[in-house]
Amino acid sequence: MRVKLSTLGCRLNEAELAGWSRELEARGCRISGEGDAADLLVVNTCAVTAEAMRKSRKLLRRLQREYPRARLVVSGCAVSLKDSQLGELGIDLMVPNQDKDRLVSIAAETLALPLMPEAATEPGAAALFARGRQRAFVKIQDGCRYECSFCITTRARGEERSRPIAEICREINQLVADGIQEVVLTGVHAAGYGSDCGSSLSALLAAVLQDTDAVRVRLGSVEPWDVPERFWQLFDDARLMPHLHLPLQSGADSVLKRMARRCKTAAFARLVELARGVHPNFNITTDIIVGFPGETETEWAQTLAFVEQTGFGGLHIFSYSPRAGTRAAEMPDQVPTAVKRARSRELHALGQRLKRAWLERQVGSVQEVLIEGCESGQPAEAWLQIGYTPGYLLTRLATAGIDLSNQILPLRIDRVIDPEEADPMLEGQPVNYGPQ
Repeated sequence: MRVKLSTLGCRLNEAELAGWSRELEARGCRISGEGDAADLLVVNTCAVTAEAMRKSRKLLRRLQREYPRARLVVSGCAVSLKDSQLGELGIDLMVPNQDKDRLVSIAAETLALPLMPEAATEPGAAALFARGRQRAFVKIQDGCRYECSFCITTRARGEERSRPIAEICREINQLVADGIQEVVLTGVHAAGYGSDCGSSLSALLAAVLQDTDAVRVRLGSVEPWDVPERFWQLFDDARLMPHLHLPLQSGADSVLKRMARRCKTAAFARLVELARGVHPNFNITTDIIVGFPGETETEWAQTLAFVEQTGFGGLHIFSYSPRAGTRAAEMPDQVPTAVKRARSRELHALGQRLKRAWLERQVGSVQEVLIEGCESGQPAEAWLQIGYTPGYLLTRLATAGIDLSNQILPLRIDRVIDPEEADPMLEGQPVNYGPQ
């Protein structure tokens, strides 16, 4: 049976999709690539914003046009919200978030799918590589017990639920056996791991570092609260990558209060200080929401000042848009679109300047880079390959006709470059070096 998997949204959705892929392969299915035929479509939707909902519905309609005879199974946040309006799309099966860990077995039973475990491929034919991945996202928990005023995720994902440590370690070891070099641990509220079972994120990371053969371990987005005390000590292990994405959302405490965020700027600055105390090149990236309801010029100036003071290595910038069902959507003093656009441009310029400054700090260093393949848009004969440093900085290198994909190589960082119509990145060359 040929299955096409699609997802929108967060890294957690990616992790869930990868898990379905492995389970489907174990049951004898073949994962379809781009343009391949498919008998079954499985889609993980997103509903974090109204635009994400629109994109989810658009994707479902496009897939139905392209694969009119395929059966359609849909899960994700759009399924779990009453205002999703998916009912008119002719979906064969909708699996809500609370049941998505059993999606394959539910689909097999409900749709009487012809799954044949005896036809399963041997370990090593990992669908992740068919999708061009050298790293894998591993889901560690789901749900969130907090309710930020702009966020619909609590309603869509439900209460916090942590996966058992032993189960996570088994999955990671299977991925390593399949050739994965780097695993990314991800969840809705990763720092809250273990809140429902007497464990913690520190305990999980310690177990992953001790009980798995993962070459590189990375954390996905981590909300800047509930970070355990032992957390920072774990970065003494070089396999735990020195990069964290800590969503700030605003640099003004008054805006953070309206957002119902649980971390003020002083506490956030302390986390950054702790991270850079562990490793001077510890890369901190963040999210900023521009134009939250009631955001004044003074509050906006505070955000710009805090972002510059922190020196982020990268920014994800979101222009606020009301999401039905959230408290923020009903707040007064919605910021005009023109103001949000102007502020977004201003923040983007600042973010680019800070990113370039962070990249310049890397010049002259030697860093282990996970090579991912040829640079997008470049002819194969050019052999311009790209990869990521431990701090998750994109790096380019020229090779003499040798495919280095999925290898981790020490590169000497020579300079910062500005590819056409792309963000600045590092450029380096392989070096041979051993113990000094």
